[in-house]
Amino acid sequence: MRAADTLRFATRAATGNPLRTALMVLAMAIGVAAVVVLTALGDGARRYVVGEFGALGSNLIIVLPGRSETGGINPGSFVTSTPRDLTVGDAEALLRSPWVRRVAPLSVGNSEISAGGRLREVVVLGTSADYTAVRQTDVALGRFLPREDLRRATNVAVIGATVQRELFGNTPAVGRLVRIGDRRFRVIGVMASAGQGLGMNTDELVIVPVAAAQAMFDTNTLFRILVEARERAALEVAKDDIAEIIRNRHAGEEDVTLLTQDAVLDTFDRILGTLTLAVAGIAAISLAVAGILVMNVMLVAVTQRTAEIGLLKALGAETHTIRNAFLVEASLLSLAGGLAGLALGHGGAALLRLTWPVLPAWPPDWAVAAGLGTALFTGILFGVLPARRAARLDPVQALAKR
Repeated sequence: MRAADTLRFATRAATGNPLRTALMVLAMAIGVAAVVVLTALGDGARRYVVGEFGALGSNLIIVLPGRSETGGINPGSFVTSTPRDLTVGDAEALLRSPWVRRVAPLSVGNSEISAGGRLREVVVLGTSADYTAVRQTDVALGRFLPREDLRRATNVAVIGATVQRELFGNTPAVGRLVRIGDRRFRVIGVMASAGQGLGMNTDELVIVPVAAAQAMFDTNTLFRILVEARERAALEVAKDDIAEIIRNRHAGEEDVTLLTQDAVLDTFDRILGTLTLAVAGIAAISLAVAGILVMNVMLVAVTQRTAEIGLLKALGAETHTIRNAFLVEASLLSLAGGLAGLALGHGGAALLRLTWPVLPAWPPDWAVAAGLGTALFTGILFGVLPARRAARLDPVQALAKR
């Protein structure tokens, strides 16, 4: 039997029972779709995190209170304990380093903001005039915080785009008075819409001078200090200098953790990359289940087509020809299921992107290739047993069952 005849025989056999074929294709398609959708979700989360931290700038150093005992970053890096808190004095001292260009101290708390009879809960961020340069954000209207002594609690505020819309609607916000907590502030600017960053939604922030925020929340400590090194090549030197300055100010104690963008990116990239592989492996289990279904259905097909197989062998068909015909049939079913699964998977990924526009849920090329390849492999692997059984049938006994 020629290759074309074998393919024609397998195609007619596969389409001869539409319900059986549809069920097998559906089982394989679900498995492939699960791999594509889950890897798109995992890889999309990885790209989102990398993009968020990448937007911070390549020269950024984050100073956290508390000493992390392990290298890089881990969940404990954001919840640390320390014998000494960071202060505005620490932030000012860092400017003495020749490797530091700008410093933005951060003091964070929750409060209520009201204006014109409207009230809402907001996150209040106390910082300095250099915050926009360090964080690479822009002011859409008005201006940012004035450049002044960090200990001066000027009653001015810059609000996020969402806060501006909800409090003032279409009326201008710049120049208006708002009440934040028990203090009155004059709005001098509105931030350009930027979304999430460093765990905070800039559009919903109210930014005030750091001293004003500390007075509002009755504290003299800082949440973080953002430091911009003069150049990317000076990051390690700047880190050493920052550590030395803080150590001298904290009685010789090395009680801060310094994070750079690269350390954050590498760790999150590794964690989320591993997670993506894990969910892909879990989804691939369904392909093994689909392969078992292919084997069971093909075994039933061998039983149903015993007489047909006997006739072929009586007409001179060789053992390997019969075996190849059944393997080709299993491969065709697996290929059809794989292609249908890719279509379903890409549709599911598109739905994820539509539901969460900020998540770049595009399935990676390796997942698409692995899903289709695994479908073909499992289909052929589990099709071997039925194919061998069909090839070993005795033609006389097979014809006797007609």
